[in-house]
Amino acid sequence: MGGLLLLSACATSPAPAMSEPLQVYAAGSLREVLTEIAREHEARTGQKVALTFGASGLLRERIEKGEGAMVFASADTQHPQRLAAAGGWAPHTVFVRNSLCALTQANVNATPQTLLDTMLNPAVRLGTSTPKADPSGDYAWELFRKADGVRVGAYAALDAKALKLTGGPDSPKPPAGQGTYAWVMDQGQADVFLTYCTNAVASQKEVPRLKLVQMPAELQVGAAYGLTVRQGAPVQAEAFAKALLAPGAQATFARYGFGKP
Repeated sequence: MGGLLLLSACATSPAPAMSEPLQVYAAGSLREVLTEIAREHEARTGQKVALTFGASGLLRERIEKGEGAMVFASADTQHPQRLAAAGGWAPHTVFVRNSLCALTQANVNATPQTLLDTMLNPAVRLGTSTPKADPSGDYAWELFRKADGVRVGAYAALDAKALKLTGGPDSPKPPAGQGTYAWVMDQGQADVFLTYCTNAVASQKEVPRLKLVQMPAELQVGAAYGLTVRQGAPVQAEAFAKALLAPGAQATFARYGFGKP
């Protein structure tokens, strides 16, 4: 869908900056990259941007309860679709892509070929994010369903053992300055954690002993990130959304490991 681009013809020159910051709600997996892009946008346009990060499902609920986001960048397309379907938000546009990887402790000897066996091992604690609240959790369960096509009974086993450690309304938060997944693994809460590949790379940089394992082809799950703008929002909101699709921002996303729309 390209709902955001329908408004692009409304202005032929940049609008002056609003006095108040533009409120942008975004998936937690975008924290580092979107912070950089927003600062570049501020320097270029003079428009201040206030970023609020969290699990996409929880952010969508906050918007539905009346919080004043003007732009919503979700780690899936379902939550933007729900806002648009209820009225008041534009149809979503996919602006980047991601995929799932496994983040493992140093003593876990898993390869893409042995990863399913590792996850199914009763002695291995498997961590995920929380489905419905956080798209990362939904993608993990999509992976579980794919696993059942590889090995009958895998879905039931993985569904039963998965520890929903992050992304829920009551999930513990890491100390300031620490990444969620690096902290969870550094604290030894799981042996294997399923998260976005971009998160896994960032976590490994923060805690170098952690290992990253790519998914085998039969278990790969892609994540399409959806972007939407509140209808009737100031033109500066549309300008920021368009900037995320522009070559400069897309190059920054690529540098952080995100895929093209």
